[in-house]
Amino acid sequence: MLRELKTFLAVVRYGTFASAGSHIGLTQSAVSAQIQRLEDDLGFPLFDRTGRSATLNAAGRQAVEVAEELLSVYGKLGGRGDAAERFGVLRIGAIASAQTSFLIEAIARFRRDAPGWRVRVIPGVSLNLLAQVDAGEVDAAVMIKPPFAMPAELKWRTLLAEPFVLLAPRELAKEPWRELLRSEPFIRYDRNSFGGRLVDRFLRKARLTVQDAVELDELQGIVGLVAQGAGVAIVPQSSALRIPRTVATIALGEEGFYREIGLVERKSLSQQAATARFAECLCAVAGVKV
Repeated sequence: MLRELKTFLAVVRYGTFASAGSHIGLTQSAVSAQIQRLEDDLGFPLFDRTGRSATLNAAGRQAVEVAEELLSVYGKLGGRGDAAERFGVLRIGAIASAQTSFLIEAIARFRRDAPGWRVRVIPGVSLNLLAQVDAGEVDAAVMIKPPFAMPAELKWRTLLAEPFVLLAPRELAKEPWRELLRSEPFIRYDRNSFGGRLVDRFLRKARLTVQDAVELDELQGIVGLVAQGAGVAIVPQSSALRIPRTVATIALGEEGFYREIGLVERKSLSQQAATARFAECLCAVAGVKV
């Protein structure tokens, strides 16, 4: 609730949700979402809303003094010298494949550099993680780069690129990949995910009509279905995937494409140093210059 209280006081100080957001590094919708959560937790509205405007009501005016007092007490608790920089909880969102690959080493490096900090990994799909970073619910997220422009308040840094490949039962490995996509049941990477959208775009661009059989978001589950002979699939060649010997990995040639995995974070000037240190650890593991 402390995060929401800070946002509430920013709205009081700067007058509008939009103005508060521009000063604290959040979008107007993210500010609105945090205020709504605070009101839900308190059990009463803080603002009177008419159309697009919101005016502090009587309960809200009373809440200002209490909020300032709570934050002041919290500041005294954590503000002894540089303790606030040396201790805390870092909330990192992450897609499933990152959690079982390079994220592990990055977390270990960060903990060696900043042993007073705890790391909480919040799992999710890229679309949800993007919204959580935007809303300030997580400090940063390791995810797939979205196929659309990100909010101006967020920044992106690419960590690695994973090429997509065709997975097929080993006995079909010598067949042309186009023919396999036309003739075999297709196990589709969920189109609600950023990676699944890339697959869908590739199929439409290549003018390939597939025989959809199953659609799911779990990549290792897709591998398992191919291993069971349920069909073929297009997935990113991630180091986190365990490909059995019964499954062939087939390159898509010159028409191949890839997904970018990276870190998204807010551009806020108040960004804690711990987030920056964690980003440096990620880049070091991925071999990316900071």
